[in-house]
Amino acid sequence: MTQASAIEVQGSTDGRRAELLSDDARSFLADLTRTFGSRRQDLLRARVARQRGFDAGALPDFLDGTLEVREGTWQVAPPPADLRDRRVEITGPTDRRMVINALNCGARVFMADFEDANSPTWANMIDGQINLFDAVRRQIDYTTDEGREYRLNERTAVLMVRPRGWHLVERHVLVDGEPLPGAFFDFGLHAFHNARALLDRGSGPYFYLPKLESHLEARLWNDVFAFTEDRLGLERGAIRATVLIETVLAAFEMDEILYELRDHSAGLNAGRWDYIFSVIKKLGTREAFLLPNRGQVGMTVPFMQAYARLLVKTCHRRGAHAMGGMSAFIPNRRDPEVTESAIAHVREDKQREASEGFDGTWVAHPDLVPVALDVFDATLSERPNQVGRQRDDIEIEAGDLLDMRIDGAAFTAAEFQNNVSVALQYLAAWLGGTGAVAINNLMEDAATAEISRSQLWQWSRFGARLDDGRIVTDAVVRAAIHAEAERLAANSPPDAARYESAAALLEETAISDDLPEFLTLPAYERLA
Repeated sequence: MTQASAIEVQGSTDGRRAELLSDDARSFLADLTRTFGSRRQDLLRARVARQRGFDAGALPDFLDGTLEVREGTWQVAPPPADLRDRRVEITGPTDRRMVINALNCGARVFMADFEDANSPTWANMIDGQINLFDAVRRQIDYTTDEGREYRLNERTAVLMVRPRGWHLVERHVLVDGEPLPGAFFDFGLHAFHNARALLDRGSGPYFYLPKLESHLEARLWNDVFAFTEDRLGLERGAIRATVLIETVLAAFEMDEILYELRDHSAGLNAGRWDYIFSVIKKLGTREAFLLPNRGQVGMTVPFMQAYARLLVKTCHRRGAHAMGGMSAFIPNRRDPEVTESAIAHVREDKQREASEGFDGTWVAHPDLVPVALDVFDATLSERPNQVGRQRDDIEIEAGDLLDMRIDGAAFTAAEFQNNVSVALQYLAAWLGGTGAVAINNLMEDAATAEISRSQLWQWSRFGARLDDGRIVTDAVVRAAIHAEAERLAANSPPDAARYESAAALLEETAISDDLPEFLTLPAYERLA
């Protein structure tokens, strides 16, 4: 039996999909899985064991065994030329029109997202790879049913790709009878088909790595990169990756994560929404970590500010980019007042990031690129970044990263209802194949939906008292879920079945003794 024949592809391979899943490509995916699959499983088991310690009362802290790394004077490899200036990056899913628009929008970088902004239907994942294949070769175009044509501009953003996290699988591809890890599918196909073509064009295979919880997980990625470079005949360090610091555990290992990836590093990013969710997920069984209304958990509250400042200090000390995160506000071209408010919020957020020392930032909408560019142009001028700005004035201790004080913390009926509604609307869209959804003039993805459902779980666990006098209980959450699902279904009868499925899924993941680790795991089992 050949390597390729040991892979069973259960999704459609019609048309160009077969080209992407050639025998050589499938052999490469099989090699990745057989070489590194057991280490991935060991790391996932280590997450579970570590969580038992937190549930028993332990708190995260800086690691005793890696003090030498934190105190060392090492630096990461210098960035490739086209990653020196990353002042504005746009993110989004990999559908064909989005890829063209994002590459054309004037941002320095486009992060094509196979993770939180993408619903992992087979069509989305494999056709997204086709879209990137075509974009790398500048042969991508798109024509709407109305005849509007989309093509690449002469100058486009640098392409980066975010594969799925270690915990997710691609059930449409089996290796030795088991689902292929989603990370290997997303990373492997892009690297196999596009790494050499990108390098020949003066760029390279660049990635964003999500959901890491330890430097050992970064070490696995580094070994995957080295294996891939050897297998594809690339120079060491050709693959570069920015790690999203979007778990509270990774915040205590930023130096170590950069060190593990030092030949392949392209810095760190402050992934704020998943970070908030991770605080609830990892530490939320204790009332000291009970978080109030989502709108109050901003980047200036103590634990979020400490995390952002430590990220900048750590990156710049190591010669690495520190990338800012995503403000969820988006413009509405039909409502000037909403647009004005969104621009004001985004401008304020980006001014804070630039003043803290970040080298660039994320936006979720093309209309926000000029806003963020104005802010970072004012700070950077002709400089490509501010990596040289050392933050020796900052001292962050473990307690600062766990300081949950929020002035005026509130638990309002409006925010409770909003959590229910946002989670249901997002899940209904996700189950229908859409992973990034504009809801109430905010861009919601899996990370923000996780905040909504985990807050429902946490508020119920501790019996939060709402401003209308109600005490949040499982029964109150359950009733709110089903009432809101009925309301949403009545307003959109064609989507009624999806809202029913969304309600069942939200009830399963928000009402339980233990908080299910990821919403997307049981959701994937329901995905059409």
